[in-house]
Amino acid sequence: MIDRDQDNSSLALERLRAMLRDIPATGDAKIPTERGLAETLGISRRSVRRALEVLEAEGLVWRRQGAGTFAGPRPDTLDEVEAPEANFSEVMEVRLRVEPQLAQLAALRASASAVARMRDILTRLEATEDADGRELWDSALHREIARAAGNRFFMMIFDSIDRARLDDTWRALRERARSRANLALYARQHHELIDAIVAHDPVRAGQAMRAHISALNDGILLLASLEALDEVS
Repeated sequence: MIDRDQDNSSLALERLRAMLRDIPATGDAKIPTERGLAETLGISRRSVRRALEVLEAEGLVWRRQGAGTFAGPRPDTLDEVEAPEANFSEVMEVRLRVEPQLAQLAALRASASAVARMRDILTRLEATEDADGRELWDSALHREIARAAGNRFFMMIFDSIDRARLDDTWRALRERARSRANLALYARQHHELIDAIVAHDPVRAGQAMRAHISALNDGILLLASLEALDEVS
């Protein structure tokens, strides 16, 4: 075994290649850190880093700062694009233009099993009594509709939009906007949306989704305006 303080980038590359042969090159299989690899391979960390640079150039691994190194080519999604700080108005503008189209496609393509999942998720959403659960199941419902649309490029855009839900400030604002009346409205809209998908009516499904997103947008804008007035006064 070579002293791990010794540089031997070529040997590090050879051993990493051998290691990667046993790991599925799916792009989501994380491999150990540079420090861990250096310990395992008995080669300096600098040599490991250099070898990883070669493997990345060859498309055999990819790296993301703060997340680690993964076996296989970089996934062809928007996940690796650094998302800007969540901006409510920008995200809602995109949702209003993308999600009605997803609903229309879902009405044309949703399978019986996809519809069953939508109904199950909606039941779970309506049974949830806490903010975190509502966020979880509401996101799951919109994601299931997006999946039913059957368009991977639209799904990439949806994934990028949906990550904005993770912003704590925005999560808190959405929950404050969920008055009892609003929750009842959103529930009716969800049922109307799924009914349109079940009926394979893309026009009605698109209209239902647009009405739902618009109601969300209006509710949050109203709350934000009222809270701004309270701060001034």
